[in-house]
Amino acid sequence: QIQLVESGGGLVQPGESVTLSCAASGAIFRIVASGWYRQAPGKERELVAQITAGHSTNYADSVKGRATISRDNANNAVYLRMNSLKPDDTAVYYCNLRAYSDYRNWGDYWGQGTQVTVAS
Repeated sequence: QIQLVESGGGLVQPGESVTLSCAASGAIFRIVASGWYRQAPGKERELVAQITAGHSTNYADSVKGRATISRDNANNAVYLRMNSLKPDDTAVYYCNLRAYSDYRNWGDYWGQGTQVTVAS
């Protein structure tokens, strides 16, 4: 079983930065893609950023130019750095991993979420 643990959320002021970390553990055979999603109160979960095994990246329009996603393959970790935070960035942020647990079986795995609150 693959498990994800996020860290790095908290209360930040508008204009500040935050770095979220996600550590994956368990039977990881091959990672297809890693990503960060967020869900604000009353809204659906949305993609924030994604990075593939080939290091291609994709960002939501709302965070382009303010967010950077990166991976540490040796440690099965993925990070999200967000700058110039706005109150609209307030949400629970979830780490996502699409990976094979063996040569044939793959799945989408989720962390428990970390709250980011942007307020003065």
